[in-house]
Amino acid sequence: MPHANASLTYTPINAPCKCLLTHTPTNALAVSCPRVFHPLPAKRPPMKCLTVAGLFAVLLAGPAPAEPAPESFATVHTEPSTPTVLITGSNRGIGFEFVRQFAARGWRIIATTRRPDRADDLIELAKSNPDIVIERLDVTDHAGIDELAARYADRPIDILLLNAALGPAPATAMAQLETLDFELAQRHFAVNAIGPMKVSQAFYANVKASDRKQIIAMSSDSGSFVAGSQAPILFHYKASKAALNMYLHTLAFAAQKRDVTVVMLHPGLVGTNPRLAKFPGALKTEDSVRQLMTVIDGLTSEDNGRFIRYTGETMPW
Repeated sequence: MPHANASLTYTPINAPCKCLLTHTPTNALAVSCPRVFHPLPAKRPPMKCLTVAGLFAVLLAGPAPAEPAPESFATVHTEPSTPTVLITGSNRGIGFEFVRQFAARGWRIIATTRRPDRADDLIELAKSNPDIVIERLDVTDHAGIDELAARYADRPIDILLLNAALGPAPATAMAQLETLDFELAQRHFAVNAIGPMKVSQAFYANVKASDRKQIIAMSSDSGSFVAGSQAPILFHYKASKAALNMYLHTLAFAAQKRDVTVVMLHPGLVGTNPRLAKFPGALKTEDSVRQLMTVIDGLTSEDNGRFIRYTGETMPW
């Protein structure tokens, strides 16, 4: 797994020996493998290459008894049973709260955000939790999505949590037919529908290789033809969430053949900003996510293709 403080550039040491080591920014050495990161002390023992005779002597002697690693080794990500979640849009709001609550449970978290340099709260949380790795991911940058997926090609991802979204802006939320901005519509569809589907495509093999095999999209009742507001507002947001629902509902039919479970969740009206917090019945972010986590805990393959409210009830399409 890529480690937040490690460069993944391999450096040959003492040719002709072909030993390969990884250098961290602090010039410590690290042995790198797909699952374990072992920073070694900066003081390096002398390295020797075996002669041919010496090599045969080692082979004939058989394997040496394993020695415990020194206490100074900072070993992380060594438990193969620890589940992994990848969360998009994890820098604030519902996404950040998911990171916080998954971290409290001891999960490995790939926390993605469009601007990691501005994710101050996420950076601070990661400082105290080595199982949180922050990655740049813009769901409208398809080449960037593929690049990140290639870097994690050998990492099973138990839950792919599609949270990144573009919400309705106050200035355009009430726009009527005569003033609709269709460039904004394209942006809504790119972020809220096409982006999650592209991320699902790129990381599908990772999910399939995991134990839990779940793709979970944060949708909205605004994407429901029945439960959503019937008022002529939020044109682009409603349409993009309905498109997300259909994308993921259709994916569920294909996923079922591969034992992957795909669901859409409605988090409720969540006070992720002061404006939303003023609405009657608005949920606190931590309360919404806590209930969503309960729903996620109870998911089985029988839930494949469902649209589920944060309280556990099935949402109408």
